[in-house]
Amino acid sequence: MISYEPFWQTIRRKNISTYQLIYEYGILPDTIQRLRSGKTITTKTLNTLCSVIDCPISDILIFIPDE
Repeated sequence: MISYEPFWQTIRRKNISTYQLIYEYGILPDTIQRLRSGKTITTKTLNTLCSVIDCPISDILIFIPDE
């Protein structure tokens, strides 16, 4: 399973709000909702988030093996 918990921790640590991501960086509100819901996002979106937040992909998601 993919978890986006690192994303939420990263934006908190960098003091970036979802409002800023949407209105200053052009991240679609649907993308924020998909992250909140744990749904899939594209590698293009991951690339954009890493670029905007200036972080490695490991600061966006983590793989948690199914038991």
